[in-house]
Amino acid sequence: MPLDQEESGEKEMSFLEHLEELRWHVVRALVAVIVFTIAAFIMAPWVFENIIFAPARVDFPTFKWICKLGNLIGSDALCVQEIPFKVQSRNMTGQFTMHIMSSFILGLVIAFPYVVWEFWRFIKPGLQVNERKYSRGAVGSISFLFFSGVAFGYYIIAPWMIYFLANYSISDMIVNEFDITSYVSTVVMLVLGSGLLFQLPVVIYFLTKIGIVTPEFLRKYRKHSFVIILVVAAIVTPPDLLSQMLITIPLYLLFEISVIISASVAKRKAREEAEELLKEQNISPS
Repeated sequence: MPLDQEESGEKEMSFLEHLEELRWHVVRALVAVIVFTIAAFIMAPWVFENIIFAPARVDFPTFKWICKLGNLIGSDALCVQEIPFKVQSRNMTGQFTMHIMSSFILGLVIAFPYVVWEFWRFIKPGLQVNERKYSRGAVGSISFLFFSGVAFGYYIIAPWMIYFLANYSISDMIVNEFDITSYVSTVVMLVLGSGLLFQLPVVIYFLTKIGIVTPEFLRKYRKHSFVIILVVAAIVTPPDLLSQMLITIPLYLLFEISVIISASVAKRKAREEAEELLKEQNISPS
């Protein structure tokens, strides 16, 4: 039995016991998601009116904040007066499918901290004592970054994307009438995608911990990373400069934060390795 497990009072488990343990963590996480999914499914009229379709209305908080900013500088040009489009359901199962999909995504978003906590409970016993020490607050950090990304996608990216596409027209003969499947899928992709993209610092942290990524590597390919971020922004946003910059700037800031985190992790690893080497040589570290 490893020393760290002895110190923590945990017994060594077989491979099948690990699988059984993982199964129950997954089951509990799924139960939490299902419970919130059912709640969202029951509250469908309120959810669609106040959450899903809210970014498509001129009274959405983002548009109101921008309008107030315009009024402060003496301009009404920033006030959104109309978002000209209608939502239709052209497939027989369109509304029902989107009802289930939106309920599940909302359930997943709400249950996200608990899901992360369950998986963290499975991973934590396998960590060494010093790794547990430096990983305190992991669930809170992951959840904070996820909800920050979700809020950014919902309040910044989604409303401006909807406004741009609703007003985009190549001919007066064409009327924008979006299918509900297209509308909901696009909004979900932006919001959930932003939440996942904001996990970049966490990903870099663990990649640095296992030695796949180094701060030198990140600094060396900083320009390449910026190009990749631009490509990602171009894929997940409408083809206008404002929307692309809205997601490029925070993603690049997250990358720079990731470089700092990677450097901190690398320095800590080097110090621990030096201390371990000194212990092996029976020399007390200074």
